[in-house]
Amino acid sequence: MSASIVQDLLEKTKDFSLEETLRFLAERYPNQVTFSTSFGQEDQVITDFIFKNDIAIKVFTLDTGRLFQETYDVFHRTLKKYKKQIEVYFPEAASVENLLQTKGPNSFYDSVENRKECCFIRKVVPLRKALAGNAVWITGLRAEQSENRHDLSLFEYDGNFEIIKFNPLLKWTLEEVENHLKEFNVPQNALHKEGFISIGCAPCTRAIFPGEDIRAGRWWWESSHKECGLHSAKKE
Repeated sequence: MSASIVQDLLEKTKDFSLEETLRFLAERYPNQVTFSTSFGQEDQVITDFIFKNDIAIKVFTLDTGRLFQETYDVFHRTLKKYKKQIEVYFPEAASVENLLQTKGPNSFYDSVENRKECCFIRKVVPLRKALAGNAVWITGLRAEQSENRHDLSLFEYDGNFEIIKFNPLLKWTLEEVENHLKEFNVPQNALHKEGFISIGCAPCTRAIFPGEDIRAGRWWWESSHKECGLHSAKKE
């Protein structure tokens, strides 16, 4: 069933612009289309399309409790610019308390397993709550962000969260993203100008050096697949 839905969406929207596709989804799945933003460059492009065109798509963010102040700054500027609501989801307090009491505040540096545990508590669990009851999840993923994302499709079924995922910027280049933000004066995270391409939690993100992979700044102390569990889709 999920494969046929994905194919149908791909076929019906193949000649649509990004705005037209967003409107189509909002009309086809009223109150069941949601967009997750972390206020990075790609997400700000999609936020701009949704808010300035007044498309009926819910926008939410995950506050892990360990974000950069610069991320909160762009969050605040986005609210002021568009005057639209962004829902906020937090990790369960008891889970965070237990993690810190049993393993300390920096256990994620000790092993990939510990890091994924922290990501699960602070990101995956709140995301499941945010996606509940929705039919389509919109993301700001781009294929060139990492090798793991090269084989993604514009529409796909995410078996981890049992939802259709729409990746509208999949084929966009970083230059196209930056040009849109500049042209439409969209609020940006100040860290982007300091060499931060992919921005997550403050302890787990650094700027990248010339020639480094675009995801090198995420969990920079380990040699994993550089994913937190949000976008490791199991397709059906």
